[in-house]
Amino acid sequence: MAYKPEKIINLCLAHMSEANLEQKYIKEAFDTNWVVPLGPNVNAFEADLENFVNSGNLNKKVVALSAGTAAIHLALIACGIKPGDEVCVQSFTFCASSHPITYVGATPVFIDSEKDSWNMDPELLEKAIIDRHEKTGNYPKAIIPVALYGMPYNIGRIMQIADKYGIPVIEDAAEGFGSRWKGQVLGTFGRYGILSFNGNKMITTSGGGAMICNDADSKNNIMWYATQARDAYPYYQHTTIGYNYRMSNICAGIGRGQMTVANDHIAHHQRVQSLYRELLKDVGGVTLHEAPSADYDSNFWLCTITLDPKLRIKGQENAYKEVVKSAVGGAASVIHMVDSPTTDCQPNENVEALRIFMLERMVEARPLWKPMHKQPVYANAPAYINGVSEALFKVGVCLPAGPCVRDEAVRYIVDCIKEAIVS
Repeated sequence: MAYKPEKIINLCLAHMSEANLEQKYIKEAFDTNWVVPLGPNVNAFEADLENFVNSGNLNKKVVALSAGTAAIHLALIACGIKPGDEVCVQSFTFCASSHPITYVGATPVFIDSEKDSWNMDPELLEKAIIDRHEKTGNYPKAIIPVALYGMPYNIGRIMQIADKYGIPVIEDAAEGFGSRWKGQVLGTFGRYGILSFNGNKMITTSGGGAMICNDADSKNNIMWYATQARDAYPYYQHTTIGYNYRMSNICAGIGRGQMTVANDHIAHHQRVQSLYRELLKDVGGVTLHEAPSADYDSNFWLCTITLDPKLRIKGQENAYKEVVKSAVGGAASVIHMVDSPTTDCQPNENVEALRIFMLERMVEARPLWKPMHKQPVYANAPAYINGVSEALFKVGVCLPAGPCVRDEAVRYIVDCIKEAIVS
C-alpha cells in the first residue's frame, strides 16, 4: 500500500466534526443575538453533558466553563482552599492540574505514580497525608488525581483514603472524558469533576471545559463564582471576588454538535489502541501502555509507548545537540527561549531521536508530560516520590490517536517506528 504521510494529522489537533450541526447552533446564536457567555446553547450543552456523565442512580450537575483550568480553580475556591493551605496533586500531569493551586495561594504537594496505571499512587498519597499532618499540624485540604492520557486513576482506593481523613477530592478528568472506573464515568466520584474541551481533547468546543457537581446548589455556587460573583441588588455589588469563567454560547454550540459523536470518538480511540497493540506486539523493545485491569476503562485519549533504554534509534547520537527554536509538541506559538538544549530531567536520547525521526516523516510523536515535581517553577514544593514518573518520562512517547488517525495512518506510524530502530 502506498502511504501518504502528508495526510497524517499530528496528534489529531483537528477532530472529525459534525459541521452541519455545529454551524446550525452557531448560526442560531448569531441570529438570536446570544453572542455572550450564557444562552440556549450553554444550557443545552450542560444538559447533554449531564446525560453523558450520569449512569445508574447518579444525578450530577454540570457547569460549562471557559477552560478546564478555570474549572480546577473554581473547584479549589469552592472547597475553601486558602493561602497557606496544601493540596495533594498528581505529579505526572500537565501543568493545568497544579497551577490553579498557586492561583489561590496554596502549595501543591506532589504525589508520584503507581507503575501500572501511571496515575497517583494511593499508598504514597496516604503516606504524604500523614507526613504533612506531622510536619504542619494540618491535613492537606484537597486531593487532585489525574486521568493521565485518559487512563483512570484508582479512584476506589483514593476515595477510601480521602474519606478516612475528611479531604475532598477534585477529579481532573480533563484527559479522561468518558473513561470509567468499574463502569462509572470519571469525574463523578469526588466532590467535583473536571472536564476539558480544548482543541485536542476527546471532544472540543475550540476551547472550554466543565465542572461536574454533586447537586444543584453546588452548580449554582460555581455559576455564581464563574459570573463575577454578583450580589442580589439592582446594581453591581460584590462581597466576594468572582471570575469571568463562563463558556460562551458560541463555543457551547460547537459542543452540542460534538456531543452527537462523543461515543464514536471514544470508540475510535479505543480501536486505535487495539490496532497499535496488534501491530507493535512483535516489535522488540517497544511496550504499549495498557489498562492494568478491567476496572480501568480508558478512553485512550493518547496511545503511549515506552522504549527500552537499550534500543538504538537512528540519529540518536545527534539528540539534544541544538537548542529548540520554535514551538514543539502542541505548544502555543510563543515560547520562552533557552540557552541550553538540555535539562537535569529529560527524555533519553533514543526518545528524542525517535521524535525527530517521526517528525521528518510527518508524524508528531511527543514525549510524556514532564513530572511537575521536576519543573523549575515547583522546585520548593513538597513531593513524595517513588521514581516511577521520572523513569517513565525518560523512556515514554505519545503516539497519534485521534479521530483523524485512520487504520492506514496507524500502520504507517508503526512502520516508521520499525524503520527508526537500528537492528
